[in-house]
Amino acid sequence: MNPEATAALGAAWIDDYPWEFLTKLTEIGDRMGGSPGERRAAELVAEGFERAGAREVEIASFEMNRWSRGEAELAVTDPVERSFETIALPYSPPGEVHGELVDAGYGTPDELDEVDVEGKIVVASTTTPEGSRFIHRMEKFGHAAAAGAEAFVFRNHKPGQLPPTGSLRFDREAAIPGVGVSKETGDWLTDYADRGARAALRVDAGTEPGTSHNAHGQFGPDTDDEVLVVGHHDAHDIAEGALDNGCGITVVVAAATLLAEMDLDVRVRVAGVGCEEVGLLGADALAERLDLDSVRAVVNVDGAGRFRDLRAHTHGSETMAEIVASVADETNQPIAVREQAHPFSDHWPFLKRGVPALQLHSERAAQTAAARERGRGWGHTHADTRDKVDDRNLREHAMLTALLVREVARTGEVPRPTAETIAGNLRSGNYEEGMKAAGIWPDEWE
Repeated sequence: MNPEATAALGAAWIDDYPWEFLTKLTEIGDRMGGSPGERRAAELVAEGFERAGAREVEIASFEMNRWSRGEAELAVTDPVERSFETIALPYSPPGEVHGELVDAGYGTPDELDEVDVEGKIVVASTTTPEGSRFIHRMEKFGHAAAAGAEAFVFRNHKPGQLPPTGSLRFDREAAIPGVGVSKETGDWLTDYADRGARAALRVDAGTEPGTSHNAHGQFGPDTDDEVLVVGHHDAHDIAEGALDNGCGITVVVAAATLLAEMDLDVRVRVAGVGCEEVGLLGADALAERLDLDSVRAVVNVDGAGRFRDLRAHTHGSETMAEIVASVADETNQPIAVREQAHPFSDHWPFLKRGVPALQLHSERAAQTAAARERGRGWGHTHADTRDKVDDRNLREHAMLTALLVREVARTGEVPRPTAETIAGNLRSGNYEEGMKAAGIWPDEWE
């Protein structure tokens, strides 16, 4: 490693900039896809890339469907009359529903098949049974809507009076209204469902054409091939978005400062992308814009910086797993590896088009599979605030990210996955049925 890169890595241990960047980002407030706050976040990311010395820094706009959150009301109407706090879920349509409450447990397909949900208001948990892969909210919602439910209530499994948010669909209005409620409210609703209670739900929301923004810049030699590093700068409008994904985009911007001092074999493009939370739209717009034949690999930083230890999702790539192992060995830092592919972050628009992908997430130190927290924790709730962040994680994960990107750039051609291998990986993880219910299984894979 050249002396400049070594000095930059040493300086990163005590660099205040990552915390300053996260502070400015979380001070913005609402960074929902298509909002003025999200545009300001893109500008802040571009400023960070310019500070690091990136060339050709630009902010690019793209069209999307902007969802606006209005008021939501939920009340049990029989055998008692009682109102509860609730929030609408992104892309919920406006509407008013009256019907019987039914508890679908975790909201798995098997549980939904066991209860009659047609014409009813379905209540399902944000978590997933032990021993099962994590089942995404969009899958649960899609199964419930397909089974004839009139409305969907997503109950948090984490205590603290925290109704969760999260998109029901990608970039378009959903079929039926959906809302989030706290664990405490969810406990009452499941009790009332057992008593055959009826409820009323009203959602005021709107979906209309909007504009979002990506920010990107370049480092290294001006080669034909490039490695792409992305992190999303948008967040849900109910909190600061410090963990999801304020930490991740901070890691990208901090890593950019280190990449500027490293000897890179090919061009590295760094990008902050918008609208991840409402459909991976910024990443998809970037994938449409770039010549993907020239993109050797994408490194998606979504979840890094939140917890103590880095976790790498290799999406079935043996080469990526080898790169992660080499950097972990070189730095004597633990980096857990997950081989299973999944479609719920910004690597997906590239992976499904055949670009090798690495996602950088994180987990608590020495976390075992049995003890691993299911779900998003504070994410997607009012509690996703800056005080939850440890700035050591931001600095150290930025260092590891830069070293991983350097190794990806050094590796040469990373074998590209075919549609058959990606589909096979997803099928082996039991994703196909859920992705079809969520409307995100590629039509050409049928």
